[in-house]
Parts: sequence; structure tokens; C-alpha cells
Amino acid sequence: MYGNPTFDCDGAEIRAHCRQLATVVTIKGGLDDVNVDRATRYIRRFILAEKPFVLDLSGVTFFTRDAISLLFTVDDVCTAAGVEWSMVASRSIEQTLRDCGIEFAAAGSVPEALNHFADAMVARRQLLPLLTKTA
Repeated sequence: MYGNPTFDCDGAEIRAHCRQLATVVTIKGGLDDVNVDRATRYIRRFILAEKPFVLDLSGVTFFTRDAISLLFTVDDVCTAAGVEWSMVASRSIEQTLRDCGIEFAAAGSVPEALNHFADAMVARRQLLPLLTKTA
């Protein structure tokens, strides 16, 4: 199969897109104790040094407390790689996190997350000439 295949993960469909501004991994379906470890292992491989990461969970229809470990792993791996990341959460995820008293910053959509990364890149580029000027 050519193109961008979907990875079937026991009730969750995962697709990765490498875009200019960031790598976007989209998950649809459900995440629970049955598939979260496998999904986490699959997703980790798309977190690349120097490439922002967007985890699009807007199509996740159920998300158990066990699946929260996925978010902590993504956060840890992104921190270790020195990359910024953003999550787009579904209502199911927002509710599960709220019920557990856990907060993760989330963008409203993938375009919003990508715009954030683009704005950050422009800000860094504007600082670069200031850092390289000598007196």
C-alpha cells in the first residue's frame, strides 16, 4: 500500500502525517487498557528531534483512565527530544482528564496547533539577527 496507511490498533486507527511545521499523528476510535501500550509504542516513533509534534485526538470516541499514560509518555518523549508538542482533545478525553484532575494544554484544532508552531518559528527567526549582530 502506498501513501499514508492507517495503523489498526485494536479499536484505534492511527495515521501519521509529516508536515512542514510539525508531525501530526491522528487517532480515531477508542483508547483503553487493551490498546494503549501498543498505540504508545507506535506513536513514539513519530516524535522526531527538532520537529514539533501534534497529537490529534479529536476523533477519539472513548478514552479510559488507563489511556492517560499515553499523554504522559508523549510529554516525556517530547521533552527528552527537546520538541514542543500540542494535543487536540475530544470531549471524551477532556472529560476523562477533568475527572482525574489532570490538565494538559490543548489546541482547539490541528490548524490552530500548526499556527502556534508557525508563530513560534517566526518569533525565533526574528531573534536570530539580534543574536548574531556584533558591535
